[in-house]
Amino acid sequence: MDNRNILMTENAKRSTFIGAILTSIPLISVLAMFWLYIDTKDTAQVSALATSVFWLVLPSLVFFIALPLLLKQDINFYLSMSLSMALTVVSYWLMVLVLNHYGIKL
Repeated sequence: MDNRNILMTENAKRSTFIGAILTSIPLISVLAMFWLYIDTKDTAQVSALATSVFWLVLPSLVFFIALPLLLKQDINFYLSMSLSMALTVVSYWLMVLVLNHYGIKL
């Protein structure tokens, strides 16, 4: 486990709010945008990446809605995680279909 994961889990043990803040930071997206800009110096590509990330964050929220609901129903943790991930994949697929319908290409 890397240091960031340890930091997040240790903080989440003490405060779920602090753990959630640290976990919600879009570190990978921000780093990808920096690297893309450094490699290409193309702000249009960075903008397109940021827009794509925005559209795909929306269906990813399904995971964070489904998981607590399933766990509150006393469904096994691993099954709840699997179902939440499956629902998220379906949500991604539906979002891409809707965006394509309206002419938005990711």
